Amino acid sequence: MRNLMAAASVAGLLAGAPAFAQSPDASTVLATVDGTEITLGQVVAASGRMGDQIGAMPDEALLENMLQQMVDQALLAQTVSASVEEDPKSVTIELENGRRGLLAGSAIEAMLAEPIPEEELQAAYDESIAALEPAVEYSAGHILVASEDEANAIAARIEAGETFADLAGELSLDPGSGPQGGDLGWFALGQMVPEFEQAVVSAEPGKLTAPVESQFGWHLILVNETRDVPPPAFEDVRGDIEGALRQEQIQGEIEALRAAATIEILDVDLPEGAIRDAAILAD
Repeated sequence: MRNLMAAASVAGLLAGAPAFAQSPDASTVLATVDGTEITLGQVVAASGRMGDQIGAMPDEALLENMLQQMVDQALLAQTVSASVEEDPKSVTIELENGRRGLLAGSAIEAMLAEPIPEEELQAAYDESIAALEPAVEYSAGHILVASEDEANAIAARIEAGETFADLAGELSLDPGSGPQGGDLGWFALGQMVPEFEQAVVSAEPGKLTAPVESQFGWHLILVNETRDVPPPAFEDVRGDIEGALRQEQIQGEIEALRAAATIEILDVDLPEGAIRDAAILAD
């Protein structure tokens, strides 16, 4: 019977009756369940927590779904507690935690309300660029074989006049670069195994390295050329810089609040496992 009455109430709202005497606000009552009111503010807050789940759902469908869900919640809640005074201890504690968290979130939103001045963003960018180590990219190729002897034999053939690319296509065990004449394209440090990178960094462009062993086998490496990598443009890292400055701002505000507050962490001798004991929340 209750669900039928709630459905009828929703149908009336969707049909446009009764009309609101004034513009609706957070306190506008949309439904009642045994005298418990469900307001527009409660529906807006609940639907806001659903995020992408509501998608492009029409307002009428969203209203109906939210009201039916909240009516069901009210009915179920009444089976546990008829008033705040009768709420289980676990619910009271969760509400206290929830209130604290919501208020803290509101405080952070207020801190972030003002935009960061453009000159501060630019200054932070300039500082970060100045601190960057010069980055280098390498263009290289390799021939991968199973043993050092094979690598030395191939090196001898190259010294005798055979081309690196031809021998890579014929003999390299690397299925990716072998058919490309051993070419690995351009890469930065951190993309290859350490032994390979050490040889690349110390290599002279245009000259074959001595055989290098890695977990994959033995490599003959030919570095073609190197190039400096320009730093990222301001617009490309603007979001990251703003995020870092926002985090600094929040942390600074929190530290200031801590400095102005009287905080005492009590030395309570808790029994082992107390912090994980959900039974503590039981009435």
